[in-house]
Amino acid sequence: MNANHHAYYLNAAPRTEFNRSSLRRLRQDGRVPAVIYGAETENLAVHVDVKELLRVVRTGRTEFFDLKVEGGQVFPALIKEIQQHNGKIVHVDFQQVTKNKPIRVKMPVHLIGTAKGTKVGGVLQIQETELEVEGLPDILPASLDVDISSLDAGDKLLAGDVRLPDGVVLHSQADELLASIVLPRSAEADAARNGDEEPAGAEGAGE
Repeated sequence: MNANHHAYYLNAAPRTEFNRSSLRRLRQDGRVPAVIYGAETENLAVHVDVKELLRVVRTGRTEFFDLKVEGGQVFPALIKEIQQHNGKIVHVDFQQVTKNKPIRVKMPVHLIGTAKGTKVGGVLQIQETELEVEGLPDILPASLDVDISSLDAGDKLLAGDVRLPDGVVLHSQADELLASIVLPRSAEADAARNGDEEPAGAEGAGE
C-alpha cells in the first residue's frame, strides 16, 4: 500500500454563471468547473485550473489536500468524482473532509507482480479497478497494491481477498470479482479434449 498525506493544495475560484456558454468559456480558458460537497458547508460551485488539477489527480484519488477558494476559505478535501469526455476532464466533484470523521471513498486497486497462471498460457482478466472503503482520512492509503504473483490458471481475486490497513473497512461486496486468470479458448478446448480422451484410455486399459 502506498503512503498518503503529502502537502498538496489546489486553488479554486467561485463560479457564478451556470449556462452552457459560460462552461464552454471556462474549459476553453483551461479551467474545469467543479462542486465542493461537504457536511459543514453548503455545496459550493467553483472552477480550477486543469493543469493544477492534474497535478493533484496524479497523487491518488484518496489523497486529501487543501482546496483554497479565492476569498480566503480553505477546505481539506478529496476528489470525489471525475467526469471525462474524449479523454479530457470536463467536471470534478470535491468532498470536504473532517480529519476525525470516517469517510467513504472509492480507492484504486493496483495489481502488481506476474501471475503464475500467465506463465502457462493463462490470461489475466481485470473486472474491477476500484474498491469502496471507509476510514479516517489520515489512515486511508492513496491506493491498494495487491500482489497477484500466486494466482494460477483458474484462480480468482475477490474484493474480500484484499488486505486493508487497520481501521479501514470494506464496503464493496466481499465476493465482487476483481481479476481472474483464464485460459484462452483454444487452450480450454485442448484441455477439454484431453480430459475426454484420458478416461477413455483408462477404460480401454481396464478391458
